[in-house]
Amino acid sequence: MSQEKPFTIRSYRKTDRDAVRQLCCQTGFLGTPIDPVYEDRQLFADFLTTYYTDWEPESSFVVEIGGEIRGYLLGSRKPLLNQLYSFWQNISLFLKALTRYFRYHQASRRFVRWTLVHGWREVPAAPRRVPHFHINLLPDARKMSTTRALMSAYLSYLYRCGEKRVYGQIVTFESRRGEQMFERYGFKVLNRAEITKYKAFYPQSVYLSTVIKNLETAEPLSVTSRSR
Repeated sequence: MSQEKPFTIRSYRKTDRDAVRQLCCQTGFLGTPIDPVYEDRQLFADFLTTYYTDWEPESSFVVEIGGEIRGYLLGSRKPLLNQLYSFWQNISLFLKALTRYFRYHQASRRFVRWTLVHGWREVPAAPRRVPHFHINLLPDARKMSTTRALMSAYLSYLYRCGEKRVYGQIVTFESRRGEQMFERYGFKVLNRAEITKYKAFYPQSVYLSTVIKNLETAEPLSVTSRSR
């Protein structure tokens, strides 16, 4: 059995921006590249990463393996700022996608239509005044040790800042039991909704689950920065 490569968890830096955007697109379709579903990597990365990298970079962390970024956790502890930015950004990105719509392939057009017609209906409810996070890892970094260390860094950061709760929204499907993993880290499943945007490419049911953790009643996960 090959030995697990050592990894490092560290705070996000401005120089990580391009790598984070690329990783976002490399994992955007159920852990694989987004391109078959939506071809516009620029808008896809803008939607999922720009707030965190440009407006609240201090709340994000990355995983390095062999000196390369192989995963990230993008977090926010400023929900009002995040919501205001998202409102403005949704309008801006909609207008950009509209100008490019007829240049897109059929699959990309379908993705845009799903976003407009079904997206807002299928996303499960989430607490409005609570810090949150998004986590993405490339295949070689999808291990319990790296996930735990990344979560530890973020939860400890929130704990030091005096935050009381945190939530995340995770995609789960047949081969990826994310809910059980986060339950091991002290999260509880708040709600879950089926999302249909991948139906043409992945016939099995795909869910988006909101998970939440109380930071007042227990210490965050023990911090570790390297695999053992």
